[in-house]
Parts: sequence; structure tokens; C-alpha cells
Amino acid sequence: MKFNYAIVGLLLVSLFLSGCSDQSSNQSGNWTSYASDKFSSKYSSLDQINKENVENIEVKWTWESPDNALKEQFKFPVSIYQATPLAINGILYVSSSTAIVSAINGVTGQTIWTFDPETYKSNAPAHGAYIHRGVSYWDDGAGGRIIFGTPDARLIALDARNGSLVESFGKGGIVDLTQGLSREFDASHYGISTPPIIANDVIVIGSSITDASPQSMRPPGDVRGFDVKTGEQLWVFHTIPQASEYGNDTWENESWKVTGNTNVWTRMSADEELGYVYLPISTPTNDWYGGNRLGDNLFAESLVCLNTRTGERIWHFQMVHHGVWDYDLPAAPNLLNINRDGKSVKAVAQVSKQGFTYVFNRETGEPIWPIEEKPVPQSTVPGERTSPTQPFPTKPAPFERQGVTKEDIIDFTPELFDEVWASLSEIDKGELFTPPTNNGLVYLPGALGGANWHGAAVDPENGVLYVPSMTFPSFFKIVKSDTTKTDANYEWQRFWVSGPQGLPLFKPPYGRITAIDMNTGDHKWQSAMGDGPREHPLLRGLNLPRLGWNLRGSILLTKSLLFIGQEGKYWEYVPALVGGAKLSEVQTQEIINFEPKIQVFDKTNGELVHEVELPLNVTGAPMTYMVDGKQYIAFAVGGSIGPAKIIAMGLK
Repeated sequence: MKFNYAIVGLLLVSLFLSGCSDQSSNQSGNWTSYASDKFSSKYSSLDQINKENVENIEVKWTWESPDNALKEQFKFPVSIYQATPLAINGILYVSSSTAIVSAINGVTGQTIWTFDPETYKSNAPAHGAYIHRGVSYWDDGAGGRIIFGTPDARLIALDARNGSLVESFGKGGIVDLTQGLSREFDASHYGISTPPIIANDVIVIGSSITDASPQSMRPPGDVRGFDVKTGEQLWVFHTIPQASEYGNDTWENESWKVTGNTNVWTRMSADEELGYVYLPISTPTNDWYGGNRLGDNLFAESLVCLNTRTGERIWHFQMVHHGVWDYDLPAAPNLLNINRDGKSVKAVAQVSKQGFTYVFNRETGEPIWPIEEKPVPQSTVPGERTSPTQPFPTKPAPFERQGVTKEDIIDFTPELFDEVWASLSEIDKGELFTPPTNNGLVYLPGALGGANWHGAAVDPENGVLYVPSMTFPSFFKIVKSDTTKTDANYEWQRFWVSGPQGLPLFKPPYGRITAIDMNTGDHKWQSAMGDGPREHPLLRGLNLPRLGWNLRGSILLTKSLLFIGQEGKYWEYVPALVGGAKLSEVQTQEIINFEPKIQVFDKTNGELVHEVELPLNVTGAPMTYMVDGKQYIAFAVGGSIGPAKIIAMGLK
């Protein structure tokens, strides 16, 4: 473990904090949680940057991640840089992809201190490449603490003033997260990629667990609460219910004893007044075949409300019974107050990969609008038994295209439609919740969403939810396993069908933002995210509107504006089916976004107000803060697609 000061020590930090506290000690000038607040609003009331002057924003400073200098030396793989900084009294706190934590001067972008847990010297991270989305902050009245988990499964507490370990926390500032779970496991498959939530002086933390192979035995996805002062484990919630626990009977043939995952890898939300924390729970092992875990599989793919201090379950709702689509809940739920029949109701809204928004009374779990169980297609894979029904919200309407039919195929020209429909002729397809098959299935939304880890933003003043999503299909087939290599009966194979000369297969918009009035459940507007492939040779001369890119978008909401940044290019190495070729053919799919920009929308009507060109695509959720009377907007770029950096923008 290594600790050093990059520029200055405790004295300078203290001076800087006192010098800017008058300007930014209030909540509106700070960004105290990953999504602005514990309600996961992604909202700030700052309005110095507004519709009238947003065209005058420019880059004020750029900060280089310490990973850039270390990556060549240690040869560690990184994903796109997904961190979002916190801003506390003019100082930004951010992690690198390998969980190196830094404090940054919010005016100049200079590093104040750095703490390096040296995770890159451990085993490879759970998902093959380092991902880390940031840190959490807790104010103890004596300078504050930075709390974060690491890819090698440690929980660490730092003094926010100087980056030193808090000796009274755990063992010398560190808690070993591989201890205290429901069973022993291979620690190389377990880590932390997302900031924990701290509420009512309790750190609530989930985990990131390998899910890319067909093994049924994986680490358990237990969610735990730790005392923020001492690091003592206070409680554990078994996301896969153990013997005699509620929901255990939904895991047939004692599959609860060996099945893993069912974890919370994404962010959580909390209502400290109620004393509740809200858990968006993931899929069980393995994602696309459930023959080894028959039953509904509580609490997989469920929103679960717990008592923050005790870990007691208050209520839950399962969005997918016996999931075989990797439709894990990908983002923190948004907490908001809505008006129903003239009364203010404490609500929670959960966006999903499948394009639904599930809305509940966050005190009781009662749906705000009815959610109906409807019959769905059944699996034809031997040994599999899918649920006969799945829950469908009656309101709000879906924000994404659901299912695959002829009506969903691109029809810019008759020739394009015919070519795409022919390329899909040998593949199974159908309505939402059509299960994967031995033959091969294309389904929408795909395993990447719909919505994804970026989540939605909510305006607490008018109750409007803003949901970025993408129309991105998934192609999977189920094949018999090699039982000498795995304990699963079947496993999945991914393949890909490319559209004509790389065009998308389905109708646009391929990336979109949907504004939903949560008081009525009605859509207010929908706008394309990104210009899309309008200049493609096959589309030239068609005078098309903005089509949007099928890439994940990160959202920031302010008093008058909505900011969106979309991820850039990445590569997938997958068995490909192109023009009727065999599923076993292997091709490299390269997906490129040629628009590294911040897009700015009028939040009242979805009108595109401005675009700011950037050197690299936005890869982490943007945030905003104010210091010395000036508003800044900061976000991560790069990682696997270029040097990892934080860029801060402000008015000229």
C-alpha cells in the first residue's frame, strides 16, 4: 500500500477549504453523492450556466488519471473510465479505474493528495478489466471521510483532509470484504466497482461478481451494512434467502445453496428520514440459463427496501421472475415526491433494462399504478422452466422499443427492410420476455438496455423523470455444456447480426431521452441522443431527423438544462452471424461513435440547445458544482478508448 502527497499536504487543504467555504458550503454548490444526493436525483439547482449562455462554456481544466502512467508499467486492463467526482467545498474527490483516490482543486484541476491501494498488484478484477465509479463521503464534523470499496474486495476509509487511512476504522482503515458472507468463495470473482451509499451512519455496500461464464457456483451477492465510524459489520441481507428465510422456497432443489451473484453491483438510494435503503438487485448465476435454479428466484431482479440500521426487509417487488435475459436492475432507483389525488406521496421510481419504469410508494411498496401479471412465451430449452407470467406496469408507458417484429425493422427504403428481415429469418424473435433458444434469439431491449448504470434524473421541483436509454439488441443461443469444464447443464453463446453496411437493424431513435411526468405517468417528450448514422452512404439524400446513437448516455439535470454525454467506441469479439453464415463464424464487431460531445437540451421540451465538442467521448456521469462564485461541470473521459481524464467546463 502506498500513500503520497501529489502537491501539498494538510495545511494547504485546510486553507483552501476555509477560503472557499463561504461560496460553496451550501448543498447547491456541492455534489455530495455520486448522483448528487441520496435520492439519486442527478439534479442541481445551480443555474449560472443556463439556456441563454450555455454556448459560452469551454474547458477550464483537465486532470489526468494516475492510471495513465501506471498502465504501461503494470499492464493491467481497464474499461472505460466511469467515475463521477464528488465536490465538497471546492475540492473534488474521485477514483481511478483501479481505485486510486485523489483530491483535486476544483478551480485549477491540480492534485492535492493521492491514495493508492495498489489493486493492480492483486488478482485480475472480477470482470477482466478494472472498473471503478467513484467514492462516497461522510462528514463526521472533523474534516470528513472518504469511503470506498476496491476491485480486490476491501472497504477503505480515508481522512478527507489529507488522504491518510482512518486508523480507527476496521484494521488500520481497512475492512476485508471477503469475510462475513454466507459462504466461502473464490475471491478472484468478487470485488467492488461502485460507491457504497452511506445513510444513518451506516455504510451499505453490494459487490461486483463475475457473471460471464456458465458456472453455477459463484460468490453470494449478500448486501451488508457497516458502521461508518468503526467499520464493524452490523448486518447482512441474503439476496438469495438461506434456509428458513422468506423466499427460500422460490429456489427449487436447494439451488440456493450453490447459486451465486444476485448482487447489487450498481448504486443504491436511501431515505434517511424513513430510515430505509433501496436495493436494485441483479441476476443469479447464470444469466441466460436457469435450469440449475428452477423457481422464481427471489430476490433476484427485485427492488428491495431495507431498514438501514438493521438490514430488516420492509418490502420488495420482483420485476423479473426466474430471469434468463440478464435484465438485472441496472441503476439506483430515483426517490421523489409526487402528487396523487391532491396528496403528496413519497415515491420511488425504478428504471429497467427492459424499458419499464416501476413506481411505488416508497414507504409501503404499493404500486402507484397497477402492475399486471401477463402470460409470456415459454422456454423450449431442455431442463429450463421459465415463469408463465411476468409483471407489466400499466403506467408509465415503456420508454424503449420492446420485442422484435416486422414493424420494428428499419424501413428507410424497401431494399433496406428486405435485407434486414432476410438476415433475421433464421433467428428466433418475438415479444418481450421471449426466452433464449437453442436455435438463437434476438431480443429487444438487449442485455445492455434500455436503461443502464447511468440511470435517470429527476427534477424535485416538478416531478419529471428524465430517462436516457438505447435501442440495442442482444443475440444469444443456448448450447449444451462441456460438463468436464462446468457444472451447468447448458451455457450461452453470444453472436451478432450486422445491418446493411453496419447500419442498425431496427427503427430509430437508437439513443433517446424520455421525459415522464411522474404525477400523471404520462410521457412529456422524447428526443434523440446523438445525431446518429444520418450520413451513412445508404441514407444520404433521405433528409432524416436526428437518429440517435445506440450508446449509453449519462445525464445531468440543472435548474433549466439537461446535459447528456454518450460513450464512445468499443470493440466486441463475438461469434457472428452475417448474411446467413454459421453461428460458429468469428468476427470482430467495431462500434464507433464519431460524436465526442456534450449535448445540452432544454429540459421543458427536449429541444437541443447546444453541443460542445470534446477530445474524447464522455464515459462517466457528469456532475456540477460551484466554487468562488463560478459554476463548473465535470465528467470523465477515456480509459480503454484513450487516456483517462476528468474534464471541467465553465463559462468563458
